[in-house]
Amino acid sequence: MSPIKTETKDGVLLVTLDRPKANAIDLATSRIMGDVFAGFRDDPALRVAIITGAGAKFFCPGWDLKAAAGGDAIDGDYGVGGFGGLQELRDLNKPVIAAVNGIACGGGLELALSADMIIAADHATFALPEIRSGTVADAASVKLPKRIPYHIAMELLLTGRWFDASEAKGWGLLNEVVPADQLMDRAWELARLLASGPPLVYAAIKEIVRDAEDAKFQDTMNRITKRQLPTVDVLYGSGDNLEGARAFTEKRDPVWTGK
Repeated sequence: MSPIKTETKDGVLLVTLDRPKANAIDLATSRIMGDVFAGFRDDPALRVAIITGAGAKFFCPGWDLKAAAGGDAIDGDYGVGGFGGLQELRDLNKPVIAAVNGIACGGGLELALSADMIIAADHATFALPEIRSGTVADAASVKLPKRIPYHIAMELLLTGRWFDASEAKGWGLLNEVVPADQLMDRAWELARLLASGPPLVYAAIKEIVRDAEDAKFQDTMNRITKRQLPTVDVLYGSGDNLEGARAFTEKRDPVWTGK
């Protein structure tokens, strides 16, 4: 039985991590996830992805320590997208929503941080407990201080303490907190909204954000105006770019084709 369940509808890919008891990720599961998300990236019919966990208790606790004890190397082959299939997947220019249905700790929280938007059930809890097992939350050490206030990020990394969905929302780590029984309805609602939008613009936004992360403002702006970013070049030469202007002048909803 595969630890990853997928469902597609209305241009949306739902990816469910279903690996009892806690949805922990071993090397084999990570490689499957990488293949799934690479397929999502490369399929023009799919516009948005949702990642969630099976059950009501765990989103994902991260690395499977039992598998590690059985021989899975922590620096082993995680697959094309790195751990969890998302955080190192190149050129993923489509929106991804994390629907956190329960405990998200360690690599599970890092998996959620790899998404573009995060919504959580009101009972969800979070932590980066790697410090207590003598290792480093590597991806979170890179990302978290850029997402929330530095001193709070450092506290969470250095202490490994737990925090709830309300606190996470307060620090801007989450987009929304919803009752547990409304989580997936809200995730699908948001995904359908994004799926109805302009895919070429989404691609350009994601590439610009990546390019700007470690660049000077003017350097990225120059690359945009000179059409040196591939997604921007495609967008500015596309029918969708013209369609947006025409729909505005004709006072109608645009019809996006992704071309």
